[in-house]
Amino acid sequence: MDPSTYLSSLFSLAGKVAVVTGGTGELCGAMAEGLAGAGAEVVLVGRNAEKAGARLARIRAAGGKAYFISAEASSKAEIEKLLATVLAQSGRVDIVVNGAGVNSPTPFLDISEDEFERIMRINVKGVFLGCQVFGKYLVERGTGGSIINLGSLTALVPLSRVFTYSASKAAVHSFSKNLAREWATKGVRVNMLVPGFFPAEQNRKVLTPDRVASIMTHTPMKRFGEARELIGATLLLASDAGSFITGHELTVDGGFMAQTI
Repeated sequence: MDPSTYLSSLFSLAGKVAVVTGGTGELCGAMAEGLAGAGAEVVLVGRNAEKAGARLARIRAAGGKAYFISAEASSKAEIEKLLATVLAQSGRVDIVVNGAGVNSPTPFLDISEDEFERIMRINVKGVFLGCQVFGKYLVERGTGGSIINLGSLTALVPLSRVFTYSASKAAVHSFSKNLAREWATKGVRVNMLVPGFFPAEQNRKVLTPDRVASIMTHTPMKRFGEARELIGATLLLASDAGSFITGHELTVDGGFMAQTI
């Protein structure tokens, strides 16, 4: 058997359409590149057209197909419009990555209501709406699909300095598992991709020298992850290779969750 043919039969996304919210960011942008590299037509969703342009150029230079739609992940009207636009342009949606998110290192007693509500709106409501709007389409279509919600280690173990973010990600993990159970017989798989420590826009403010030292002490590989290292896990969850995987928290963390003392 030709190994390339075998791998393609497992992981190919040819003919699929993937929508990636937060696709203009570093982590989800890399995931989007991976999806395009496996043959999917990718829709980058975000608010920064300049960053989207740079990512689209990378995808297209590698022979992939992608385009950008500006949308606010926490607005139901905009997410419904996003679905309609993608269906009009691409004819289908098969894979949804809900990755829009924000973070803050504000000490607990100083967290304002506005900050709390903003983080919960983007991190929780954004994923909720992505699952609700696109999930309804996938369930009603009846031919299955894959939803990948970007989770966090702090939903699994308590991490200091990110109180609201931790609460938001715990909520995402909870309803992702509930949806996985609800839609398991519908062929719609719902999983969480859980990055370890990957330097990105939303966490750079938190990565002070003392915190970096603490992270390295707790990470057996003794380094940060690189965005490209999320691609393999993304393709597993998005493709037929992961056809019996749902409700799963797939950690890509350099061994962080394996370290105790």
